[in-house]
Amino acid sequence: MASNLFDRLDRGRPRAEEKTKPQNEPAQLLLNWISRRAGNKITWREIRNHGPRPIRDREIAINAAQVLAALGWLDPVNSHTWQIIRQPLTPQS
Repeated sequence: MASNLFDRLDRGRPRAEEKTKPQNEPAQLLLNWISRRAGNKITWREIRNHGPRPIRDREIAINAAQVLAALGWLDPVNSHTWQIIRQPLTPQS
């Protein structure tokens, strides 16, 4: 079978690796957003209405907040409201 010019040129070329954009975890997206946000409390409705677009789903927003609560960044007030715990990024001596 006769090959065309492009097939012959492509034969010696290494395959290009597909570059994928790294996916941010929902909890990290939420932490980045609440660190820029004013206020001391946050609700899942605020996350869904004003938060980063990838975590506006109800279950994703609540799960991300629960992860941050387990890591000590949020303190649960009730089932859908959390107190934001502002921590310094560098240890204070």
